[in-house]
Amino acid sequence: MNEHAASPVGRIVQVAYAVEDVRRAARRFADRLGAGPFFVRRHDLPRFVEHDGRPAAFDHSSAYGQWGAVQVELVEVHGAAPASLAAIVQRSSGLHHVATFVASIDAEQDRLAAVGWPAVMTAETAGGLRYAFHDSRADLGHLLEVYEPSPGLLALYATVAEAARSWDGDDPVREW
Repeated sequence: MNEHAASPVGRIVQVAYAVEDVRRAARRFADRLGAGPFFVRRHDLPRFVEHDGRPAAFDHSSAYGQWGAVQVELVEVHGAAPASLAAIVQRSSGLHHVATFVASIDAEQDRLAAVGWPAVMTAETAGGLRYAFHDSRADLGHLLEVYEPSPGLLALYATVAEAARSWDGDDPVREW
């Protein structure tokens, strides 16, 4: 057995795409893929962002919807700093990241760094949720986001999934 087989990344709970405009992209996902409805959060500024051990900035908007069994996030990055962080997270198309729930964000960050996927950004939301992007691009072609499944985060996932169960296709893009 290889050394990493005992430590899988975990179950993917979200697939995120970089987009130029979250509202327009959400409508297209709903129209073309039947995903949704989408809940939009504009300029969702974390209260704390760190890159390379220093304070950083990450200004983004997101649209959260359900696509079958997995949540889809559409990410519009308005700005990131410093430039070394922006070069990694600020794109307008393609797969941005996949997200997994982890038992301990600190332990998982150590493990991912040890396998060659260093943290490029660690952040905390206004509600206290810590999350991190790790650079798995060389192996996977995208970032890996990790966070612990807190009650608030689980409620967000449940709200999005429940809205999809009874959704009839109307009102595909909603403000959060």
